[in-house]
Amino acid sequence: MRAGVTPLPAPPPRRTHTWRRGILATLITAAVVLPLSAAARPEIPAPVPATLPPLTASTLDTAYAANRANAAEASRMAAAHGDTHRAAADRSLAAPTRHLLRFDGRGEGQVTEVFGDLPHADHIAVLVPGSDTSLDTYDRFRAEATALQHELNRTDPRTAVIAWLGYETPDTISTTVTTTGRADQAAPRLRQFIRRLRGIVGPHSTVSLLCHSYGSVVCARAATDLDATDLVLLGSPGAGAGTAAALHTRARVWAARGTDDWVADVPHIKTDLFGTTVGFGTDPMSPSFGANRFEAGDGGHSDYFDPGSSSLTNLARIVLGETSEVTHA
Repeated sequence: MRAGVTPLPAPPPRRTHTWRRGILATLITAAVVLPLSAAARPEIPAPVPATLPPLTASTLDTAYAANRANAAEASRMAAAHGDTHRAAADRSLAAPTRHLLRFDGRGEGQVTEVFGDLPHADHIAVLVPGSDTSLDTYDRFRAEATALQHELNRTDPRTAVIAWLGYETPDTISTTVTTTGRADQAAPRLRQFIRRLRGIVGPHSTVSLLCHSYGSVVCARAATDLDATDLVLLGSPGAGAGTAAALHTRARVWAARGTDDWVADVPHIKTDLFGTTVGFGTDPMSPSFGANRFEAGDGGHSDYFDPGSSSLTNLARIVLGETSEVTHA
């Protein structure tokens, strides 16, 4: 090296595209593995959904009975097919105590179940699930709905909770969980359901949407013109919008994340890969997003409805309109 000549600094390590390479590797792996694993499981036969009258307070019992009968038939067909697990899940939904607004046993399955006296409820919570939720895993989702119903009843018995599994959720390890494709399909169904719900309960009941994980993407895509009082994003990977205002909703927008929730480590980015937008953008817990952030305790990604948790307590307060009592993050 010649005297008096300052050497050029070494170039910094090339890390700017590391997360892109990681996402790309995940997507490629999923694109290869998932079709093979899906092909290994044959389609479970089930009847077409029951034909129902328009949903009103006076037709609810008719709808409940028709959907229970459909679930019973689905159970018989699954048992004849040799799928005892699905047959048991369908049979449970066919029990006389179950109140199903909708049931579809085909494929991964869809179900909308009511907990509480819906026609007389002043406050209604609609739970929208995230990935890996199907008829085969429905009991987990149902437990969250019943936990919230019990918490609400401690303060006000004129409440109802609805578990809305009204779309085909993505698998956690899949290409679909990183894009809005499933949410785009689900959003008009969710809007239609809320309109039908208003036909049952009228305009004066409050309706809160509690949207978990990928379900928060669904709710965000449906937010415009959605007749809801509150929109709650729980453990959200992103809402696909830069700010709460960009959701164009009249609902109050809330966000929460437990301190042990792994979704905090998911990159909150949006990028284009092969013409497809991957990722959901700004973290709803970021101050720049503008949501009402509330305290969710130290729980993990699946703990937001745990009995006794600060998260469940705050969710009940939001549903009941006791917003001044919500403890903020």
